[in-house]
Amino acid sequence: MHPPSSQSLQIFLDVASEAAQAAGGILRDRWGQLQSIEEKGRAGDLVTEADKEAETAILAILERHFPDHAFLAEESGLLAQPRSDYLWAIDPLDGTTNYAHGYAIAAVSIGLLFDGQPWVGVVYNPFTNELFRAAKGLGATCDRRPLQVSATLNLGQSLLVTGFAYDRRETTDNNYAEFCYLTHLTQGVRRSGSAALDLASVAAGRLDGYWERGLSLWDIAAGIVLVQEAGGLVSAYDGSAFKLESGRILATNGKIHQSLSQALQKTALLPWSPILP
Repeated sequence: MHPPSSQSLQIFLDVASEAAQAAGGILRDRWGQLQSIEEKGRAGDLVTEADKEAETAILAILERHFPDHAFLAEESGLLAQPRSDYLWAIDPLDGTTNYAHGYAIAAVSIGLLFDGQPWVGVVYNPFTNELFRAAKGLGATCDRRPLQVSATLNLGQSLLVTGFAYDRRETTDNNYAEFCYLTHLTQGVRRSGSAALDLASVAAGRLDGYWERGLSLWDIAAGIVLVQEAGGLVSAYDGSAFKLESGRILATNGKIHQSLSQALQKTALLPWSPILP
């Protein structure tokens, strides 16, 4: 099992970019014209016909070019080739809740794993027409301009971003305490509703750090490569090696990584319940 060559990685990047932009065109065409918005079993976990059509377009392009690869797509599930070392992780619309409400923060996210680790990532914002691309050893770009993480040195000067999982109503491990604590320690914490764009923003130096729990592989596979290739760090909350299956990620410019990790570990989980009338 040999790692992919630089030439192969470039081909993967170009095909993933084609697929992401094709999906983005569908999302723009469907904008403001949705006929069906459904919940997928958990409150707030939405799917629309735009998600499904965009995913179909992505899979058609990737499967045509790489019929021997395996595919994990948010709406279709695992489409596996048992002997493949390659797995595409596909989120056709990361930020479906935003999209369904007419709030223009959403993206297409396509990542490629080799031997279980992310090697290629493409995140496309169809509203700004920004195409974020990265591959291991080839660097990270936005519209072909090199990306570099921020130079912010300490937590007090940082701007962070995070999110809240669909099960936040059912568990004390819901990120509320961390959000409040870090809002006090930093210049601010944002919540965009798109993990892919959050990671892309860290890679671009627009934000200094990101943490979140309850994530799926298709949410973060592409963004991990972007951050790492832009000079940032990705780990578990405690700074140990990141595990994809954990669904819990810490990604920063590297300079605030240790202090943000320590702050997350200090945060006590507190019981929370809504105030009812």
